[in-house]
Amino acid sequence: MIQASVAATRTGFLIAAFLLCAGPKCLCAPQSSAAPPAQAAGPAARKLNLAAALDLASRQNLDLAAARLQRAVAAAGIRIAKEIPNPSVSFSASRDAPHQSLFFDQPLEIGGQRGRRVDVANQEIALTDVEVRTVEREVRRKTREGFYGVALAKGSTAQFERALALAQRLQDIAKARFQAGDVPELEVFQADLQVSRAQADVEVARQRERTALSALNALLNEPPETEWEIAGSLEDLPPDSQLADLIQRAAAANYDLQHLAQELKVEDSHHALLRAERVPDLDVQAGVDMNSPGDYRFGPRGQLSIGLPIFSRNQGELAQSAATENLLQANITAARRSVSGEVEQAYYTFASFQTEVRLYQKTLLPMGRRLESLAEESYRAGKENFLFVLDAQRNVQQLEQEYLTSLFELQTAFAELEEIVGESLD
Repeated sequence: MIQASVAATRTGFLIAAFLLCAGPKCLCAPQSSAAPPAQAAGPAARKLNLAAALDLASRQNLDLAAARLQRAVAAAGIRIAKEIPNPSVSFSASRDAPHQSLFFDQPLEIGGQRGRRVDVANQEIALTDVEVRTVEREVRRKTREGFYGVALAKGSTAQFERALALAQRLQDIAKARFQAGDVPELEVFQADLQVSRAQADVEVARQRERTALSALNALLNEPPETEWEIAGSLEDLPPDSQLADLIQRAAAANYDLQHLAQELKVEDSHHALLRAERVPDLDVQAGVDMNSPGDYRFGPRGQLSIGLPIFSRNQGELAQSAATENLLQANITAARRSVSGEVEQAYYTFASFQTEVRLYQKTLLPMGRRLESLAEESYRAGKENFLFVLDAQRNVQQLEQEYLTSLFELQTAFAELEEIVGESLD
């Protein structure tokens, strides 16, 4: 009964296989290992290394270009601060003598307010420069990630193409052994399926490569169809740095600290302006009276006036400014400790990926590739079955994908560390 059941099962399988292969599109026929027909040649790929990508982003990125225009807005504040109050002219006519009067009135700032306003405007320009440098660092991080994102996609495509070549070689071995009568035709079907899966993986990887290129072109403000030949690889590891040195560099270059320090300078200059504004303006008036019958036809007239700072002397504004300065000082103290912690966390994350990458390079990948080679030779010699060598190949493919991912995460961790520190670490 058991033998009859097995025979019926094999018969059913062969009938199903025949029906699948009988149609216009055979689903189980061995796939040709020949490369697909070449597509129409597109524009030649341009070479691009990391330094060139960063330079292009610095010159062409639209977000950065918009941020730099903020400086022109802030620079206009200096022209506003330098403006001198306009004079005023008044004319009066009455039935009383003198019948007409003509006056010119010019306010004069005698407390140095104009110079203090210019100082505030200059400090605000410096604050804008800090904000522009922040956008520059953000664009630098995104460009580094985009560049190595393309390198990751291209590396994945190359890895899947290698897996396809291995599957095709295994397919040839299975066919040869089947023709020699060493293995059943089922192993040929399994090898064909493995080749089809590998071809699908290659196509998906190429689409992901296209997506990564599109993201990089958007950052560089290049046409979407631009092709890049990446000069470099994920294995171009960033340089090592000492934690103490990174913390010290972050204390001088970190965006949050720079921004708070510049905000304090702006508030200091604003405080000085409020003190200068306590000195009232002097109004100088000069004019002439006309047509005073029996006395004179034209008579000169002058007048000085100045406000009395009795009730309002910017007391509230000065108290508010002093409180703001104290708040900024406290924020700077807290930010220094926070930045130190962020640098430590980013550094140890970067170090952990360094360790992981070295582990893959020195141990895991060599062992996996050696096992794959031995499994293929054993299958060729008839010492192991098809599933054993297939499992060995899949293990090595998974190791290689994990290795590429670790390399990309290492580059990403370095980009984040560089952004937190606030200056180039290359």
